[in-house]
Amino acid sequence: MAYNATVLSVMIASPGDVTEERNLIRDVIHEWNDINSKATQCVLLPVGWETHSAPDLAGRAQDIINKDVLEHCDFLVGVFWTRLGTPTGDFESGTVEEIKRHVSGSKPAMVYFSTAPVAPESLEPEQYQALKTFKDWCFGQGLVETYDNISDFSDKFRRHIQMKVRDHPLLSKNLSEKSVSTEGNYISTGEGTPIVGRLSEEAVRLLLEASKDRNGTISHLRYLGGQAIQTNGINFADSKDRRSVARWEAALEQLQLEALVKALSAKREIFEMTAKGYELADKLTQS
Repeated sequence: MAYNATVLSVMIASPGDVTEERNLIRDVIHEWNDINSKATQCVLLPVGWETHSAPDLAGRAQDIINKDVLEHCDFLVGVFWTRLGTPTGDFESGTVEEIKRHVSGSKPAMVYFSTAPVAPESLEPEQYQALKTFKDWCFGQGLVETYDNISDFSDKFRRHIQMKVRDHPLLSKNLSEKSVSTEGNYISTGEGTPIVGRLSEEAVRLLLEASKDRNGTISHLRYLGGQAIQTNGINFADSKDRRSVARWEAALEQLQLEALVKALSAKREIFEMTAKGYELADKLTQS
């Protein structure tokens, strides 16, 4: 069935040494859409100069990218490893120009730096020094994230994009205006005032099962060959089906973002029901 949706464009900005991360960002965004777009009536559109710009000799290449692509984006994701990129004439690199112009417009930018090992002989000294200078600038501007490997980046970006989309003013406005019901994956008080925001069917089921668990805990365990999301003796994630795992990861993330469960350690392997979580589970059980 067709439905109206708010489209939020996500600019992917990076030099050429993080191709795997660029591809993963697109995969995670498409995965987010598969799981969340109908419930939230929001669609994320991954955008990059290589897919959203056309040849044009009307001016400086980066100016054209800025005008045709960057200016229309709501989010930006920047990723770096060993290179900063090619200077544009006005900025240290095209990626840096995109990030700084985006930030100057008071738009959210998530910037990541890889700490993965690299062979010293493969480094370009000028590029690496320029990268260190820009990294210092980023740390002075706000919160910056690092990651150890592609798996670590995948876990962090999945969690962060969920948070950023939830907090985006366009989406927040849409959610606050919608009528609410458990059938529509939206929970409210008797007065119709939202108390947790929109939850997926998976998030509601996970919350209800966790409330029945003797310890009120949910485990998210990773092991060689797969992972498991378990509570009350039930494993919800089919480790052979990445789409299934992604749905339940998103469900667990929603419960955390709404303070219905909380992590018991920095490893984020065990989550415990909060008083707010139990209160909501009781209301759902009684309805």
